[in-house]
Amino acid sequence: MDTLVIWLATGFGLGLSPWASGTVGSLLALPLAWWLLGRSRRWQLGVAAILLVVAMPLCQVASDTLGGKDDGRIVLDEIVAFPVAVLGQAAARQPLVMAGAFAAYRLLDATKPPPVTQAEGIVGGVGIVLDDSVAALYAWALLAGGVALWRRRRTDGCR
Repeated sequence: MDTLVIWLATGFGLGLSPWASGTVGSLLALPLAWWLLGRSRRWQLGVAAILLVVAMPLCQVASDTLGGKDDGRIVLDEIVAFPVAVLGQAAARQPLVMAGAFAAYRLLDATKPPPVTQAEGIVGGVGIVLDDSVAALYAWALLAGGVALWRRRRTDGCR
């Protein structure tokens, strides 16, 4: 059972990458986010919430097994949190917008501005998943703001 949990928690082994394991593992989140964007907002939110809740105990078991608080090889938290960064934002179906959301999410997850840092301090699987979720919420706000400004600029330019 632990082997299956480790396999899932390491993103089917992508988290074992010697280079930027969090970013490499997060690549699995892109098709998941893309797929979710094709569903209703209610569906997107429901699936994202379920994935985040299910990831918490899995990340806890993986953390206990691998011997680290938030071991860098554990990337399930990044995988399930990234879709939050694009929830309900149809513009993210455009590859450049999705790439921008991904870059913002990874930057925020890596730099951990407050309250991401505080969320990371929560013990166990909840903290492992929560810091990535907060980073994704920050990325969501940046994406929503950027898309709104872009649309406004396009609308104002047409007058």
